[in-house]
Amino acid sequence: MSLLIIGVIEWSLVHWIKRLAPGFRQKMSDRMGEASKGVIALLLVLSIVLMVLGYRAAPYIELWQLPRWAIHLNNLAMLGAVFLFGMSSTTGRLRGRMRHPMLTAVIVWALAHLMVNGDVASLVLFGGMGAWAAISIILINRAGPWQRPTPGPARKDIILVVATVVMFIIFSAVHAMIGPSPFG
Repeated sequence: MSLLIIGVIEWSLVHWIKRLAPGFRQKMSDRMGEASKGVIALLLVLSIVLMVLGYRAAPYIELWQLPRWAIHLNNLAMLGAVFLFGMSSTTGRLRGRMRHPMLTAVIVWALAHLMVNGDVASLVLFGGMGAWAAISIILINRAGPWQRPTPGPARKDIILVVATVVMFIIFSAVHAMIGPSPFG
């Protein structure tokens, strides 16, 4: 469990360096140049490895169990999370409606997974990632006002909807291959 906790904390702190320690981040960038981005990326990859290994090795200690129908609610929420995640990189009309679609997608993803995974390790992983995203939204909002993007063409939103469905199917298939089936 300690690898999992260390991984979630490392993920959060590395992402927050720019907001919580801008002077340190600037010194790192001045000293290392573009290589500092590589160090940050390496630390993030390491945090993911720690989270995966820690989650897989953690003992199963059940805290709650929801009814089987919660799986369907989870999948609906996950479809919404994939849509929000995709919205962060679209240039359609919807992009200008929400300031933090990617971080909001992480929160929806975390809540959806907590709905169907009621054990301690899941609470640490998904709860920790959801908390990271929520705190990140607060830190970014405190840093300054949002420059709302100019709305693009509506056809980009149609492409987003189609891409969301395709990506949801792909994610579900991969999830079923490497872990439990998301459809029960």
